[in-house]
Amino acid sequence: MAVLVTKHLITLALAASISVALMEISAQETPAQTASPAIAGTLSSLERAAGVTDPGYSSPAVVADTKSVDPAAATKAWLATVPRDQREKSDAYFEGGYWLLLWNFLLVAAISIFLLESRISARLRDFAERAAKLRSIQVACYAIPYFLIVATLSFPLNLYEHFFREHQYGFATQSFLPWFHEQLIGFGLTIIGGTILLIALYTVFRRTPRTWWIWGTGVVVIFLFVVVFIAPLFIEPFFNTYKSLTNAEIRDPILAMARANQIPAKQVFEVDASRQTTRVSANVSGVLGTTRIALNDNLLKQCTLPEIRMVMAHEMGHYVLNHAAKLLTYFGIFILIGFALTRVFFDAAVERWGTRWRVRGTADPAGLPLLVLILSTLLFIVTPLLNTVVRVTEREADAFGINTSREPDGMAKAALKLGAYRKLDPTPLEEFIFFDHPSGRARIRMAMDWKAANLPTGESPATETMPPDRR
Repeated sequence: MAVLVTKHLITLALAASISVALMEISAQETPAQTASPAIAGTLSSLERAAGVTDPGYSSPAVVADTKSVDPAAATKAWLATVPRDQREKSDAYFEGGYWLLLWNFLLVAAISIFLLESRISARLRDFAERAAKLRSIQVACYAIPYFLIVATLSFPLNLYEHFFREHQYGFATQSFLPWFHEQLIGFGLTIIGGTILLIALYTVFRRTPRTWWIWGTGVVVIFLFVVVFIAPLFIEPFFNTYKSLTNAEIRDPILAMARANQIPAKQVFEVDASRQTTRVSANVSGVLGTTRIALNDNLLKQCTLPEIRMVMAHEMGHYVLNHAAKLLTYFGIFILIGFALTRVFFDAAVERWGTRWRVRGTADPAGLPLLVLILSTLLFIVTPLLNTVVRVTEREADAFGINTSREPDGMAKAALKLGAYRKLDPTPLEEFIFFDHPSGRARIRMAMDWKAANLPTGESPATETMPPDRR
């Protein structure tokens, strides 16, 4: 319920996938998401061909003979370790997402057109005007029933996509009632946040009718900033419990990497995500003294220490490289362009159909479905560009992660685990359009290139590094 309503709301801000992308990077992103039993256990002949030296996948930085590692052949060997039936299952799951992207867009468009053509939106506006005199309260009186209607109409697809389908592929662990309870909590948070956003936007629409697209962009960027940076610390605890990780064997290497990269965190938190999903996740988030390192219990149960080190180093890469702030800037530009185009299309639509829909103008809440329709269409069209922007930052975090953790085999194994739900070896066109992260093939190739290079640790003899006049 809450998921699609939230998407519907953020679409209004040209930020549905934007906010999701930012949230993943600041709070939930990881290069490994679910365990694959096909790649566990002892080394296979294919893994040996890939250059794996240890079933525990310890750091290969000390491996002497890296000339024997052919990155291209090693990448193919890693991919070949996944059985055909598991590859077909993961491909089917991910390719089904292509259609869900379309169905979600069509559902948002259909709901918007229905609310306009039936004049339900206009009736909600009339009700709000009768219920309150203050414009801001009128927006709130419109927004709450609007979200309820959207939630009701979108619930069947949401139920299939996020409950039945996740159970079908083995990624969900919750029964219906706990899942539905969390959906209600999320929906409540959506109503609160969405109403605040709409009040701010419609205040801008009223006061700056000609330049609302500029000031509206500022409102949305501020809203996204708040969501991105406070959600991991103040919203996620509504759904999961955080406790200090006490296993020193895992905790201490993570904190060592944090200290080496100037991340001001003194403890690592464990999250009880296994009661909801089989996926693994981790995050490094927070600002102004609230920085927190967290990983979920699935990561601890399903991954070896080298894999955990690589995953956490990847997360640290997002933090150190300021990806959340950078993406917020990039997407702010997308939002600005989207709002500018929306102004043109909205005015043209109102001029032609405004009387029929009883929509007065941009500042009229009855026009909200039209705003959503235009913005969702623009968002659908630019999805490949948005995915590319996010994918580039993920690639940077991967590079940071492997150079920090020095675990190429751990990275390869994590990439294969991600392949349980994301297509491992897509075509270039598929990766460009649908992937907001590098494919498993691309990540393994990066790991094997790194391994073949056998980067030194930097501990060169003093006689080789000291200037001649100081020997």
